[in-house]
Amino acid sequence: MSEPRQILVTSALPYANGSIHLGHMVEYVQTDMWVRFQKHRGNQCIYVCADDAHGSAIMLRAEKEGITPEQLIANVQVEHSGDFADFLVEFDNFHSTHAEENRELSSLIYRRLRDAGHIATRSITQYFDPEKQMFLADRFIKGTCPKCGTEDQYGDNCEKCGATYAPTDLKDPKSAISGATPVLKDSQHFFFKLPDFQAMLQGWTRSGTLQDAVANKIAEWLDSGLQEWDISRDAPYFGFEIPDEPGKYFYVWLDAPIGYMASFKNLCARRPELDFDAFWGKDSTAELYHFIGKDIVNFHALFWPAMLEGAGYRKPTGINVHGYLTVNGQKMSKSRGTFIKARTYLDHLSPEYLRYYYAAKLGKGVDDLDLNLEDFVQKVNSDLVGKVVNIASRCAGFIHKGNAGVLVAGNAAPELTDAFLAATPSIAEAYEARDFARAMREIMALADRANAWIADKAPWSLAKQEGKQDEVQAVCAVGINLFRQLIIFLKPVLPLLAADAEAFLNVAPLTWNDHATLLADHQLNEFKPLMTRIDPAKVQAMTDASKEDLAASQTDTGSAASQGNGELAKDPLSAEIDFDTFASVDLRVALILKAEAVDGADKLLRLTLDIGDEQRNVFSGIKSAYPNPAELEGRLTMMIANLKPRKMRFGISEGMVMAAGPGGEEIYLLSPDSGAKPGQRIK
Repeated sequence: MSEPRQILVTSALPYANGSIHLGHMVEYVQTDMWVRFQKHRGNQCIYVCADDAHGSAIMLRAEKEGITPEQLIANVQVEHSGDFADFLVEFDNFHSTHAEENRELSSLIYRRLRDAGHIATRSITQYFDPEKQMFLADRFIKGTCPKCGTEDQYGDNCEKCGATYAPTDLKDPKSAISGATPVLKDSQHFFFKLPDFQAMLQGWTRSGTLQDAVANKIAEWLDSGLQEWDISRDAPYFGFEIPDEPGKYFYVWLDAPIGYMASFKNLCARRPELDFDAFWGKDSTAELYHFIGKDIVNFHALFWPAMLEGAGYRKPTGINVHGYLTVNGQKMSKSRGTFIKARTYLDHLSPEYLRYYYAAKLGKGVDDLDLNLEDFVQKVNSDLVGKVVNIASRCAGFIHKGNAGVLVAGNAAPELTDAFLAATPSIAEAYEARDFARAMREIMALADRANAWIADKAPWSLAKQEGKQDEVQAVCAVGINLFRQLIIFLKPVLPLLAADAEAFLNVAPLTWNDHATLLADHQLNEFKPLMTRIDPAKVQAMTDASKEDLAASQTDTGSAASQGNGELAKDPLSAEIDFDTFASVDLRVALILKAEAVDGADKLLRLTLDIGDEQRNVFSGIKSAYPNPAELEGRLTMMIANLKPRKMRFGISEGMVMAAGPGGEEIYLLSPDSGAKPGQRIK
């Protein structure tokens, strides 16, 4: 038998600025299943992760919430850790990038790069917010597109015409943070000289470290010539100060991947059998794998290995890239209830249902994965309940009733058990290659064969015949042993089912190598239902709850979401309406007389609106964008005046104000042209 492998595994670090949703869970479930498989086979496999806790976005959110960034990231870490644990994602360590280990390692790596000549400095000109006294990243600048004239576009590209440009090309630029007109200001920045590593990266990215599709994408950057990478940000910034450079901070993406190393170093301090250098040293013989989404490939396959090379550390053995999650064939949507938080899912359904469905869909490539909710119900019920658990439930009763729960010796189906044994290497190979979909297909094909054999032998019929009791026990013993084999194969995906099955089988925790043996003359424990079918009503309740989350927050991922009385903003592409329906909307100019926060509501503002002939009370989920609501008073906006009043926990909302934006702090009330008067209808 070969020596156990030494493997260190990471998932991309979740950003400490929001909740985990089902799209995120694709990666963490995928990684966890692979890690569990390695441990199941007896390898030393260590899984570390951390919250990505730095950056302007976290600093600004903490400021709006009236807490320190440290308090914010601590709160989020508790939430994230709970979600991961309840989804059965078993980290060996879940740390934070805002940790002393990361500060020390980031400073060390920077100094090594600097001393080796891989850091450059030069002055750059950027927009500066004179009110917030901070330089503005592209996403914090908005203005009019210089190409097509569309207003309210971000500082690097236009969502309407697709043009890309420098923030300084925008017309009428405004700070998305304060609304102030930014000014141009010079600042010295620090750059990582990525082109120094062009030759190394060209070889490394084609060495089998990356999937072919990813290597081809990386080749586009390499062929066009690498550029130096800006790794510094100016104060105020939540992060680590650059050594010997007061007021200059590491850009979040500099210290984020170093967080992998820091999390492992933190674990080493608590587990003395682990040696940091044995996994991260230049001459390490251990394996190192990163699991990431395709949106952050450039950071992991270009910047990160170059940093490691330049600082004298080893590079990853492999970077495993996955695609995005769609739900019912479309981008996740809050308005349809398919933008589902991990906690909302867990409030309604078992984590193992989704773990299995993801496994059944995840191949080894970078294709997107679709969570079709109808197929989800059908597949879990058919495969796990109708095939796998069904074998045990069919056989256990006869063994308990006919032989006091003792599994008899012997093998009444040697060809079938040999087929299970022969399939094992292929299933293991599929797991190793992260081709979980193939592994699940092969496992379920075995389950089909087992069920067909049991159905052919029909122990329920034999039990009614005189002198057939021994045959009943022989058939059911085979059935239980085949069930045990299937549980061994599925354990990396379904650890709770495996634990319950082990309790029923009255065995120690199963390992992969147990597939080579059969139970004989063995006492079983009482059989209890191991898994229940998914009730479609619970899936509906989950999506309804996700819509309720939207009603509470009144934010949507659409580019033009209505905000107001709790009615769900419609996805702009979800349905068409005719002109008469649109014409029935009474859209009016409204003067905001009063704007105030709502006690007990995290997201809502109460707006008192003058619409000419009367005043209206409207609740709007825009607090995150307007932390000082009084600034809205005296401003004109637009509202739907003939929307049916909605009773909310905080009172009656009598309409809906119109806003646009991706959500969070980026929500912008729509305003009519100058000269409009309260109560005017908008045609």
